Amino acid sequence: MRDQKPTQTRRFPIRKKYCRFCAEKIAYIDYKNPELLSRFTTETGKILPRRITGTCHYHQRLLTRAIKRARILALLPFTVR
Repeated sequence: MRDQKPTQTRRFPIRKKYCRFCAEKIAYIDYKNPELLSRFTTETGKILPRRITGTCHYHQRLLTRAIKRARILALLPFTVR
């Protein structure tokens, strides 16, 4: 008979992700704020999905649009090597 592995339990409770834009009641995400937008991109320049960041559907769309506009105006890089 094979050794059975014990089931792993989570050590820390999973915290519910929340939309920081809804919590702070931000209606418009400005493309001229690269510090804020860079938090939602990876080191290589990819946009983080909402399952990772916890933003709601509405604000994720605004965030994506703002990041793309900032890239075109060279406020954010398209890619980083």
